[in-house]
Amino acid sequence: MKLLHVDSSPLGSASVSRALGREVVAQWTASHPGTRVEYLDLVTEGPAHLDADALGFRLATGAAPTPAQQRENALTERLVSQFLAADVVVIGAPMVNFGVTSQLKAWIDRIAQAGRTFRYTAAGPEGLATGKTVIVVSTRGGRYAGVPAEAMDHQESYLKAVLGFFGIADVRIVRAEGLSMGDEAKARALAAAAVDIRAHTARAANEAAAALAA
Repeated sequence: MKLLHVDSSPLGSASVSRALGREVVAQWTASHPGTRVEYLDLVTEGPAHLDADALGFRLATGAAPTPAQQRENALTERLVSQFLAADVVVIGAPMVNFGVTSQLKAWIDRIAQAGRTFRYTAAGPEGLATGKTVIVVSTRGGRYAGVPAEAMDHQESYLKAVLGFFGIADVRIVRAEGLSMGDEAKARALAAAAVDIRAHTARAANEAAAALAA
């Protein structure tokens, strides 16, 4: 089993999503011995935002790719291949201004590749990255679960939508919200996230055991 661990918080050692993501990976690998972990830090080694070279407009003209386009295509191919090769993906996704970090968005823009992670058919779009488990570590300074605040959630809702578009049905959320609302609220948020982590990793272990017994 291959696990890809992706971090996107620019806060370094002060990041809650990074700390919780490490705990998710630790508990997952403890319940799945032999799991191979690959780590991607989008802050230090993530892709640049899309530009004309990265979008590959050369395909419409038939012209030979420029050196810049070749570099961008190679980077995109590496990221898409890395994502597709993973059985499990753990994504550290702090909320920034009601959405995901720009670093995480840039990565998603690279792996959203027609013919690789999705395709369009006569019946509509079809996801091609099926069979994966994705665990999203969602951290939030405020509280956005439930009405009416959920209307401002363009973080978890966006990730569920785009991962579903890729064909991923098993998306699990580890949530810590209210982190900036005082010490007591932060402690409750971390406790809730710990429960989520145990539930998702125990669920995975139980499913793996059931599959072996079948």
